[in-house]
Amino acid sequence: MFVINIFIAMVNLEWYRTFKSVYKNGNFSLAAKELFISQPAVSQQIAMLEAHVGYTLFNRKSKGVVPTEYAKLLNNLIIDALDRLENVENGFRAKAFNTNRLLSIGISKHLLGCFGSSLVSKFDFIDFTFGTNEELFDLVNSKKIDFAIVTKQYDTFDTLQQQLGEIKQVVVATPDIDLQIVKENITVNDLVAIEHWMNDQKWYSHDSGIPHIKLFWLHVFNKKRPAIIANYIIPSENEMIAILAQNTGISVVWDCNVASKIQDKELQLVWDSPKMPTTPVFLLSGKNDNLNAIAQEIAVVVKVVLE
Repeated sequence: MFVINIFIAMVNLEWYRTFKSVYKNGNFSLAAKELFISQPAVSQQIAMLEAHVGYTLFNRKSKGVVPTEYAKLLNNLIIDALDRLENVENGFRAKAFNTNRLLSIGISKHLLGCFGSSLVSKFDFIDFTFGTNEELFDLVNSKKIDFAIVTKQYDTFDTLQQQLGEIKQVVVATPDIDLQIVKENITVNDLVAIEHWMNDQKWYSHDSGIPHIKLFWLHVFNKKRPAIIANYIIPSENEMIAILAQNTGISVVWDCNVASKIQDKELQLVWDSPKMPTTPVFLLSGKNDNLNAIAQEIAVVVKVVLE
């Protein structure tokens, strides 16, 4: 008869949450702190539950409460179901929070073209922040932004990081440039002839220091300084690529930034040199359980782009 009365009495879920907390803590005050309610509210809910089940559930002592045999039986009957219900509720809240919140994502302005469109198509609210690798790491580490997509790994305790894939610098040209001769020279690995051909082209760069071009020359030609100068400096790789595609010239760019333009024949690939190393791409995020699910969703988006 006792069991039947218990199940009939299951009217208010909050009573059972309170019962669980009091049973676990053995103290009304501790239960009140855990549940973020007042101690009188805890006492009232336990009294109402006792009235419904028809049994005393806790014996009051000077330093807390002790569960009665009825309370032990009630706990055994409801604990598994209550835990499952709370897990479902917490998961739902986390999903709703993650779905509707504004995400702050740091990224280099030169890589926004790689991942920006895919991220926007996935999430409803994003606040992008531009910066260097170091600047973006500092922003995540100080919890000023949620995430950052960077090309450098950091030795850190407070910031989570995972490698998502790799990008690489390649040489591209506009469709009106005849690549037959340089392709033949690339096939036979005639570096002198290749460099001579490249020196004769119009060059575009996103930086007056031509960092991509210098790095390419270092790894591929084993030279610290190329003989070329950039004809056009456009301080955003994505904008530079867009302007390049409408004019004549060549450039060294991230492969992910030009993949779609090569596919659409707006640009053509001149050289993906095996001597040019790849650069890893990392996702940085703060240690926050509410961000874990979103971090994995961002990771999936970026990995798809890099496949």
